[in-house]
Amino acid sequence: MTLYSKLLEREAQANPIKVGVIGAGQMGYGMISQISTIPGMVVAGISDINLSNADRAAQAFNQSSKQKVDILTSTDFREIVHSDSVEVIVDATGVPEAGAKIALETLIAKKHLVLLNVEIDITIGPLMKKLYDAAGLVYTGSDGDEPAATAQLFEFAKSMGMKVLVAGKGKNNALKVSANPDTAAEEAASKQMNSHMLAAFQDGTKTMAEMNLLANAIGFVPDVPGMHGISADLKGTVENLDLKENGGVLDKFGVVEYVDGIAPGVFVIVEGQNEGVKHEMNYLLKVGDRDHHIIYRPYHLCSLETPLTIARAVLEHDYAIVPLGAPIAETVAVAKRDIKAGEKIDGIGGFCVRGVVETHEDMKKNDNVPIGLVGGNSVAKRDIKDGTFLTYDDIELDETTTVYKLRKLQDETFA
Repeated sequence: MTLYSKLLEREAQANPIKVGVIGAGQMGYGMISQISTIPGMVVAGISDINLSNADRAAQAFNQSSKQKVDILTSTDFREIVHSDSVEVIVDATGVPEAGAKIALETLIAKKHLVLLNVEIDITIGPLMKKLYDAAGLVYTGSDGDEPAATAQLFEFAKSMGMKVLVAGKGKNNALKVSANPDTAAEEAASKQMNSHMLAAFQDGTKTMAEMNLLANAIGFVPDVPGMHGISADLKGTVENLDLKENGGVLDKFGVVEYVDGIAPGVFVIVEGQNEGVKHEMNYLLKVGDRDHHIIYRPYHLCSLETPLTIARAVLEHDYAIVPLGAPIAETVAVAKRDIKAGEKIDGIGGFCVRGVVETHEDMKKNDNVPIGLVGGNSVAKRDIKDGTFLTYDDIELDETTTVYKLRKLQDETFA
């Protein structure tokens, strides 16, 4: 049966998938609105730190749904996670500490977890995947987000026997490495976004985290710290994301990358595995005789596609994107302004640091700090210059946070 057929079957049985959503901001609200017209699926609980957001999302669901649902709303996510009316949880917070608590609580509640929280997945995803597997539960990233959309193209190509050289995404926002909630406030308000979230997109942290997640899922690495971030159209993407000896920018293949100029699309660059396949690719794609070709999806629908992951988790015990095992890449903290000794250092989307992706090996060698651990009561131990890759000698992390404790367990697990 197809996924849609299985949803129709749940609808006919009057036994819809009952979804609990944590976080009713832009992404959560959009996903809840989408679920309202999907057969065989309902939203049964919504939590947000602002109860009005949860109530607004619940109202939007019932305005579109054929069947009105008595949706539990709360500021305490635990009420939703442990509700008997909920069978699967979606984390739409985008906050590492919140994500750590949600992941742990959902595991205790013995429920599947779908993430719209790349930030927590790159910080403790390998550990969570291992724990959820042990419990017989699904832990997964979301369809529609760039990592999963790109991973699907990767598997499409690999399943046909092709050699994948590069996998990546277009960047939606111009890179502004010093962006912060104040500089992003006006644009965020116009887009009904959280200014911290928009700042994380603008300063590049989101792009780094997304390609970090993709790297952990397919085994590729960034070619250089921060990737190259070329500007190109589709033709230029293929030409530039080639080896230096061929006129490109890459030191090696098997890398993740982002491109300014092809957003909101995702892509893989492939090489046909033999002369017959290469001939057919050149014939079918009509772009001239080439050794390499781009397989491109010109859109990703973010949270609107998340219900596909929810359905797959519950109905097929399957996932959209997960870590292969031990971390392959890391997104580490880099100062985006001068920081004084004794100053409190905030985290993702804040005023102090941005994320840059590098290999897990480089992170260990350089003693760099995963950006998902920065925040809470983290404090600078000494003066830190703008552009510095933070080390543990630079920062006193808040060791009381759940994310710190779980990351420490992850480090011990995969040592």
